[in-house]
Amino acid sequence: MTTLEKQFAQTVAEHKSTIYTACYMFSKDADEVNDLFQEVLVNLWKGFESFEHRSNIRTWIYRVALNTCISIDRKKRRSASVPLTMDINFFEDRDEDTRQVDMLHKRISRLQPFDRAIVLLWLENLSYEEIGQIVGISTKNVSVRLFRIREQLKQMSND
Repeated sequence: MTTLEKQFAQTVAEHKSTIYTACYMFSKDADEVNDLFQEVLVNLWKGFESFEHRSNIRTWIYRVALNTCISIDRKKRRSASVPLTMDINFFEDRDEDTRQVDMLHKRISRLQPFDRAIVLLWLENLSYEEIGQIVGISTKNVSVRLFRIREQLKQMSND
């Protein structure tokens, strides 16, 4: 194993949860999440050697992961697909907190991919500046978009 391969493996190990979080935001299907994860790894590997460290490695990983997931999501939406039903219950207990989390996830999944990415980063407690760097918009624009996203989420019904 080369030094570059070792560095890549270590970076992936350190940021595995970041990658999975991004992938999970675009699908709840375990196989699809794993496929997204693999695509993200391929894209990270392609750019790893040329990463110039002008930004934080975590910021770069988020950007690659989200761009990969958004791109695949767009392709998936363009092609005719048969909706998959999921008989899996991700939450065994049905207490009020769990219902609230489930409702929020359902609403977030109805947002446009770019808005989903912003919400994911906000839920990860990243600063508006970091979110802006990752998605390529100004800090002020992050603030405005989050305000609009919150309003959109409030107006969604619980369908």
